[in-house]
Amino acid sequence: MYDLDLHHIFQLGLILVMIAAGITAIAKKFKQPYPIALVIVGAIIGLVNIPVLEPLKDFITEGEVFNFVIITLFLPALLGEAALKLPFSHLNENKKPILALAFAGTFLSFLIIGFSSLWLLGLSIPAAFVFAALMSATDPVSVLSIFKSVGVKKRLSTVIEGESLFNDGLAVVLFNISAFSLISYLDMGIIGAGHGVWEFIKVISLGLLIGGLLGYGFSRLTRYFDDYPLEIIFSIILFYGAFLLAESFEASGVIAVVVAALIFGNYGSKIGMSPATKLNISNFWDVVTLLANSLVFLMVGLEITRINVAEHWGLIFTAILIVLIARSFAVYGSLLFIKNIPLSWKHILNWGGLKGSLSIALVLSLPRDFDGREEILILAFSVVLFSLVVQGLSIKPLITWLGVNKKEEGYQEYETLIARAHRYETGIEEINKVKKNLFITELVSESVVDEYKKQRTKLHNDINALFHKHPDLRKKQEIALLKHSLYAQHEAVGHLLKEDIISSEVAQQEQDLITNKIVELEEES
Repeated sequence: MYDLDLHHIFQLGLILVMIAAGITAIAKKFKQPYPIALVIVGAIIGLVNIPVLEPLKDFITEGEVFNFVIITLFLPALLGEAALKLPFSHLNENKKPILALAFAGTFLSFLIIGFSSLWLLGLSIPAAFVFAALMSATDPVSVLSIFKSVGVKKRLSTVIEGESLFNDGLAVVLFNISAFSLISYLDMGIIGAGHGVWEFIKVISLGLLIGGLLGYGFSRLTRYFDDYPLEIIFSIILFYGAFLLAESFEASGVIAVVVAALIFGNYGSKIGMSPATKLNISNFWDVVTLLANSLVFLMVGLEITRINVAEHWGLIFTAILIVLIARSFAVYGSLLFIKNIPLSWKHILNWGGLKGSLSIALVLSLPRDFDGREEILILAFSVVLFSLVVQGLSIKPLITWLGVNKKEEGYQEYETLIARAHRYETGIEEINKVKKNLFITELVSESVVDEYKKQRTKLHNDINALFHKHPDLRKKQEIALLKHSLYAQHEAVGHLLKEDIISSEVAQQEQDLITNKIVELEEES
């Protein structure tokens, strides 16, 4: 019976992966943000009675299952992958806005939502500040997927990603203190406030210490190996080990993972990883996080439909308003004295502070007998749904309207010239391909082809003139050409190995050299 249950769970999991992969593929094909598509489709599946999917919905929407999958299974991977790829140099360049948003902004949001929920929503003190902690965490996945599709500046992406990495850890600490210790601290008065501050400092500091030590230790370990499958395993052990070890010491597992991954991805990659290893580790975590994010957002959509909101529209509307106002104060207030952050960026950071799976996983982890649990569930789920769907779908038009995704000078003209040149090239190929089948004479075909060739030559001259005017555009085209050439070389070496013309040792050596050059080009671009 036990084996049968495991077999059934595996079947349900595979069905979930298939649905998530299908929706993600369709969303990517149409260049739409896949997290939002997954939430919407998940909610539809949850609302519609589909007999085949009922066992899947019942299994996924169990609070314990959802909480385990999101927090223990996926959160370390998602945090680790994001921090692994975030260069120290980018963090250092943007440390002021990131720290201001992640700490000052999160605290400000926490206090505003907490006291507003106490007075306007009628929640108890613990419930009000638990809700405040839940709504202070931001989820960058949806926003960053939109940013990539519209070409937003890398610095803006770094700020919103950096804020999320650190404010998630802070929000989890505030949630645990609010849910399990706040009343006892309040009863103790001034001494209790001191205990609360000490608990906060201890949890954060221990998380930093554990993450730092493990990140440094695993980074040193990579110096003794040049074996990317093994080093991928090291990264898995590091992310999950840092999270679970920190949690076992009642420290912040989130902060431990972020710090460990930052050190491993920067210091570790510098002292102990070849470019080939870095690329393979990066590719591995790309696959893991795409799968994890796809499942997470589909599960969020399924979970949201289990909450009955019918009689709470007034409270829900008020809660959404409170969260939006608190986010505005947090962004504009914390960045008030930070220079070099354009007002248009602040608008996007404000509206792009989406709530996501972490908020839902945390609220589901509340004990069943927690006072106000049902009200917090309804409010948290409603705000997350509003955030992902309404804010998520409107951030792209907002980015375009504010002009944040404007292409660099000359790029629009470059794209137009390339498109026209491609048209004429395709036209010439098509004429040469069909003229025999349609019995078209050389005289007719050559006259059309000659005209196309004249237009193509003129376009090539225009492109060369544009490259002379904007050298960066030429550099980008050179890099793209070289990368395609290197990928073809990599495939050619693999073909030689497959035909048993060269040994696996020589093939590996040559492919590593090619991979290293690809990494160098990507870093250059």
